[in-house]
Amino acid sequence: MDGTATTKPAVKFALSRAKDARVVPGRREFFQYRDLGVTDATDGKLRAQLTSARAGMNRPTGWHYHVCEAQFVYMVKGWMELEFEGQGVIRLEPGDSVLIPGGLRHNEIGASDDFELIEASIPAAMDTVACEGPSR
Repeated sequence: MDGTATTKPAVKFALSRAKDARVVPGRREFFQYRDLGVTDATDGKLRAQLTSARAGMNRPTGWHYHVCEAQFVYMVKGWMELEFEGQGVIRLEPGDSVLIPGGLRHNEIGASDDFELIEASIPAAMDTVACEGPSR
């Protein structure tokens, strides 16, 4: 083999440079979402973005769940507190990560004014559904 691909790859090459950051609309007005080019490169199979504080999280997001297979979060900077059904309150700090199965109810309850996290979901299209919190 000479290393040359003979079939079209299912995933295309994608490069996202900070100096050319593409900010896209997202679920929360107080967060900023930077697209990392993964959705287009995977034909919608996977989404990856850098989520950061824009104006400070001034209120909890409210209980909700996502319609997806899974959502992965890796905390880069600052902190975020979330409450999960069956798990209680957790605080993510730099280097921490969480894999959230689709349909798991949760509430983002607080974040530092300087947080940054990398978020990925399978598939790229991920609906958010508001819901009641778990009974205590």
